Amino acid sequence: MKTIFVLNGPNLNLLGTRQPDIYGTTTLADVEAACIEHAKGSGVTIDFRQSNAEHVLIDWVHEARNAACAIVINPAAFTHTSVALLDALNTFDGPVAEVHLSNIHKREAFRHKSYVSMRADTVIAGAGHSGYLYALTQMIATLGAAR
Repeated sequence: MKTIFVLNGPNLNLLGTRQPDIYGTTTLADVEAACIEHAKGSGVTIDFRQSNAEHVLIDWVHEARNAACAIVINPAAFTHTSVALLDALNTFDGPVAEVHLSNIHKREAFRHKSYVSMRADTVIAGAGHSGYLYALTQMIATLGAAR
């Protein structure tokens, strides 16, 4: 069985209550359940994680080098600040999809720059929680898993 890591950065644990006008009312637990359901029958399993700590996300990317065939990542605020996360992703040989709930290009100017996009094979922004499912569909297709 192939494993896709779905990694989530800072403040995403507050989905459903934090700025619902931007991020909606869907919780991170709802997103996780949708991702697991979406992957059923595809030949992949989902390993879904969230941390507010940059070093933890980096450690998970390192772990993915041996434990995952693809990464879907919503780096949240680390998108715009973390060269270290980019460097870690550059050590991963499988496909990477970057996901953002909101359209970062319609928001504040500082959000327009993504370090993670410099590594990502797929970038989805502004599709809400469905962006995770689109990213998984793309990763599953890239991996050649049955859909």
